[in-house]
Amino acid sequence: MADIQYLKLLAEKYPNRKAVRTEIINLRAILALPKATEFVLSDIHGEYDAFQHFVRSGSGMIRMRIDEVYADTLTEQECDDLASLIYNPRAEMARRHKNEENYDKWCAKAIVRLIRICRVVTNKYTRSKVKKRLPKASAYILDELLFTDDVEDRHKYYDEIIESIIEYESADDFIADLSDVISNLMVDRLHIIGDIYDRGPKPHVVMDYLMANRGIDIQWGNHDILWMGAASGNRSCIANAVRINVRYNNFDMLEVGYGINLRPLSSLAQKIYADDPCEYFYPNVLETNKYDPIPEAHAAKMHKMISVIQFKCEGQEIMRHPEYHLDHRMMLDKIDYEAGTIELYGKTYELRDKSFPTIDPKHPYRLTKQEEEVMVALEASFLKSEKLQSHIDYMLSHGSLYTISNGNLFYHGCIPFNDEGELKEVEMYGERYSGRKYLDKLDSMVRQARHVHDEDGGDAAAIMWYLWLAENSPLFGKDKMTTFERYFIEDRKTHKENAAKYYKLIDQESVAEKILTNFGLKTEVGKILNGHVPVKIKDGETPIKGGGKIFIIDGGISKAYRKTTGIAGYTAILTSKHMYLAEHKPYEPLKEDGTQVFSRPVMHLIETQPTRLRISDTDNGAELFLQIKELEELNDAFKRGYIKER
Repeated sequence: MADIQYLKLLAEKYPNRKAVRTEIINLRAILALPKATEFVLSDIHGEYDAFQHFVRSGSGMIRMRIDEVYADTLTEQECDDLASLIYNPRAEMARRHKNEENYDKWCAKAIVRLIRICRVVTNKYTRSKVKKRLPKASAYILDELLFTDDVEDRHKYYDEIIESIIEYESADDFIADLSDVISNLMVDRLHIIGDIYDRGPKPHVVMDYLMANRGIDIQWGNHDILWMGAASGNRSCIANAVRINVRYNNFDMLEVGYGINLRPLSSLAQKIYADDPCEYFYPNVLETNKYDPIPEAHAAKMHKMISVIQFKCEGQEIMRHPEYHLDHRMMLDKIDYEAGTIELYGKTYELRDKSFPTIDPKHPYRLTKQEEEVMVALEASFLKSEKLQSHIDYMLSHGSLYTISNGNLFYHGCIPFNDEGELKEVEMYGERYSGRKYLDKLDSMVRQARHVHDEDGGDAAAIMWYLWLAENSPLFGKDKMTTFERYFIEDRKTHKENAAKYYKLIDQESVAEKILTNFGLKTEVGKILNGHVPVKIKDGETPIKGGGKIFIIDGGISKAYRKTTGIAGYTAILTSKHMYLAEHKPYEPLKEDGTQVFSRPVMHLIETQPTRLRISDTDNGAELFLQIKELEELNDAFKRGYIKER
């Protein structure tokens, strides 16, 4: 029998055998339901609009459900219109207001159609779970309409509900609520395989969305860990995060979204580089700023200023942490400032930008007094930003370096391998780790560092900077990060970042099986899903590796990668019966007339289960079986008189 004290605590919730038996019946019924759908997205990179569309559309699954229900009764255009209503209800209703002769009639028809789709989407859930997901304002009415029956006498009752909704001018809100319910229940579990941050303009909005929804887990990416380090006060992470977002013109996000004070950086850049064109530092403008437009010429000066500060901070970091073995990334002491050259890899290169007014050649990694003031201001901004800190706390509580879910393994980057094709042993503070144990060690170090809030907090968070750019980082997966070379050396050979051994091995099924075994998973059914490296579909690359056991699903949702990949991202979809890869086309924003074009993703069927998976086959099912066992022991304790019934 389980510990009697635990059973007494359980009896507080289930005070008698009747209550216990009722809950056991409920749990056993839940075990028989079909497994709910899991969605896997990777490398969002601040592209909130595209991300939100992918989630709201179920990455094409909602359109498939519409076809299942209405293929024989609605035209292709009518099915498209219904999908548009679910994906963006306010925009579609605004369009209909302008174009429909009888808007009320259209609303009544739309409600009926949406109810039918909603019933299909909710058939994998208990009525109780569905009711908990309904918006409060319309929960009662939605509950009545969703769980209707075919009794003829009740048809007038349901018709009256719809007529009343329209009569009292509640149709728009009701349709919006109903569309939200469909989208929310289409995705039961959302796995984000890293890189929410950087490049795109709205990572903070993505984080707001995730925090407002249920069923989310995150596998940290290298760009996420960079922001986690910055929010923990590490200067190298702060400088990198600011540099990347100045480079991509994300001033609205920095200053308005997170309240990062860029004024000291801006003022110093204008002063130091007043006569410097900073031609190699012009921003890559993917979107314009609405609230904080910065002239590109000035942004270039800020970009160069924070880049030089970053190289100084990183040099200091490397000297403080020789155990990271990053000496080869110290650049500033290898420059001949009089000749304007640098000695790298046994060769002398001419620098294309020779202006370094803030660097003392005798002490190249020492910040000037003014640079120190810039970093003090930036450090304070990152540490004091309530929104940023809440987002990073959520990232920590809902995230990890890897996740195991229903027999599948999710991680962002890679698992380190050696040249012999074996899991690489990496030394960390006197101990050697490989595979899962290495990731567990790093995960633990990140969590400990995040909770250090004294004056050494920034140095404790150096482990996050290590994960950002070190060769043995499972989040980076390259031999070096050639940021300096890309800015200052013309020869593109110096820009080369060689991929980790993992990426040369993952076409082999045996390597996939080696990883799955190391993480305690079944090789015959387990899948590995990761992102990080954009799949160049236009060049004939495939996301499917390792004999169909590894899936790299970074297809390029970020605008910065569109030319590289030729598509706009992948979603992996794991239903109770199938596994799909949804290959997305570039997201199109609203047009001036209020219409929006939604391109259907290409759905690649990867696998069909021989029998439909039930909740009893999932991790959640295992937990429910354990709860049933404990309840049965409590029932026995009541029967034997060990615990008094109430």
